[in-house]
Amino acid sequence: MVKGWSRSTIFLIFAMLLILSACSGGGGNNGGKQTDEGGKSNTEQGNKEEKPAGGNTTLSIMWWGPDARHEATQKALDIYTKQNPNVTFKPEFMAWDAFWQKLPTLAASKSITDVLQMDAAYIQEYVSRGQLEDLSDIDLSGIVDPSVIANLQIDGKLYGIPLSQNAQGMAFNKPELEQLGIPLPHKDWTYEEYFQWARDAREKLPEGKYPIGDTTTWDAFNYYQTAMGKPPIMSDGGKTFTLDKSLFMTFYQTYEEFRKAKIVPPAEKAASFLENDPQADPMASGVVMTRGATTGSVSALEQLMPGKVGVVNMQVGPAGGGWAQSTIFLSISANSKNKDEAKKFVRWFIADQEAGKALGLTRGIPINPEVYNALEPTLENKDKLGKEIYDLSLDKALPFYPPAAGFSEWVDTYKKEMEAVTFGQQSIEDAFNKIDKMGKELAAKAGGQ
Repeated sequence: MVKGWSRSTIFLIFAMLLILSACSGGGGNNGGKQTDEGGKSNTEQGNKEEKPAGGNTTLSIMWWGPDARHEATQKALDIYTKQNPNVTFKPEFMAWDAFWQKLPTLAASKSITDVLQMDAAYIQEYVSRGQLEDLSDIDLSGIVDPSVIANLQIDGKLYGIPLSQNAQGMAFNKPELEQLGIPLPHKDWTYEEYFQWARDAREKLPEGKYPIGDTTTWDAFNYYQTAMGKPPIMSDGGKTFTLDKSLFMTFYQTYEEFRKAKIVPPAEKAASFLENDPQADPMASGVVMTRGATTGSVSALEQLMPGKVGVVNMQVGPAGGGWAQSTIFLSISANSKNKDEAKKFVRWFIADQEAGKALGLTRGIPINPEVYNALEPTLENKDKLGKEIYDLSLDKALPFYPPAAGFSEWVDTYKKEMEAVTFGQQSIEDAFNKIDKMGKELAAKAGGQ
């Protein structure tokens, strides 16, 4: 201790130094501007609730999608900040694969952005882990139909604000089919009609062109199984697993026949396809005459081959076929420190007319009818195709069945095993046995058995 100074004097000097240090710290949010330096600190800053004296808030937000969606979303964020100067954004956007590779890492460190785009295929998984906020208290009356909200609730709660109406359909190369004298696909065609159409079309197509593509994903078979009146592969939160062996064998034996008859591309060719790539897209490249498309994705295909895309609903069975409902949402992290501001923003995102004009149809048909009605007179053909898919699909549509929580590895295994079938490395029955065994084990685990 310094001689001649009392204990109270030293304490007073120490307190003054602390005050001076706090005053020299600078602005907490850089005047609302964000920098890219230090990725970790930026992520943490986006989730802080510490606000400067003016009450400013920075909301971190992430989404996936093509460039058009990125540009439109950024415009909407700018509009929100203009209307609400106290709120700025720390945006991050990426491709689909990159998004779902990054999100689990953020979830593990409890640093998911305040607001994030969420998909129906994954929302239950993140809800089951307690990582998404309940949004049931957001008033959506007059914006979203109550029946839509009811269909989206998980255990009676809403964890994502629906952004659009979406539907699964099929696109086809209209002028080329017409030129070759091949009848165009028609609304409500059955699976039997679809398969026979492919056989007949093969007879009129030149070598190196194929009427339909091959399939190795679980959802393609799930469409078939549910269309035939059977339950979805996964139900009751994954506690019930139903993989109908008879339907499975029939479905994939048909595709095995098609590979031998060159009705679908060979496995090596199919493995090189990349949707929406000008050279590698199966349909835009001129190799395959048809491929799956949704309300939200068909506009990208139309841009690659303008004026050539026709659309039809998914094949149907006795129970119907395909789906037509909201599949993309804005969710809020359960760990966000800015939940109230985030809730105001996600409601605004689907309610505001100016935002709706900026966003257009980059996420599908707007969930708010007033926003779509305002957009309709300005829509281009690529946009109207999305609405056409939805309208064609609606009356026969079945629910959208996402993978249950904990089934991500099963989804990957399904694809891997069926790809082995397409390359002739194992039989269909061997693939079924592996896929079925794993699914039943996961169902038993989900049921606590």
